[in-house]
Amino acid sequence: MTLILKQVFAFLKLLNSDQGARSIAAGIALGFVMGMSPALSLQALLMLCILFLFRVQAGAATLSAFFFAFAAFLLDPVFDVVGRAVLSAPALTGFFTTLYNLPLVPMTRFNNSVVMGAGILGVVLAPVIYVVSLKLVAKYREQVVERFKQTKVFKAFTMTSFFKWYVKYDQLFG
Repeated sequence: MTLILKQVFAFLKLLNSDQGARSIAAGIALGFVMGMSPALSLQALLMLCILFLFRVQAGAATLSAFFFAFAAFLLDPVFDVVGRAVLSAPALTGFFTTLYNLPLVPMTRFNNSVVMGAGILGVVLAPVIYVVSLKLVAKYREQVVERFKQTKVFKAFTMTSFFKWYVKYDQLFG
């Protein structure tokens, strides 16, 4: 439980930092795809490689993957319908047969209707998640953070020795 809270606080700190909104939004979108794909699969390994190869905020990706993985369980019936429609398409039968005969591709479990539906919806909805999260991060920084900094409670808190100690600690140890 403390690990989850630590990640949530790290994400809030990230939202309040000077980190680029595009990097955070890309991390959330990548976390969405990671959360939709099955754990310990080639899809998850591919997403992990993308996470380390590109300028994507890793904290946002891991936290959003954690939360989207729970949402994926609720969306399993939708994934099943989409996956069945794709897997049972007569035009794609030869393509899927070829894929299944390749060396590593069957390890993706693409022939499972839930995995196929989750993969398709994850890839299709990732750009939408990126745009929405980019706008939400910008709106959060404009409205929530600036309003909070103007409150008397925040101004009083910044004058305490605990806050000054925290700022010094954060500068030294990050």
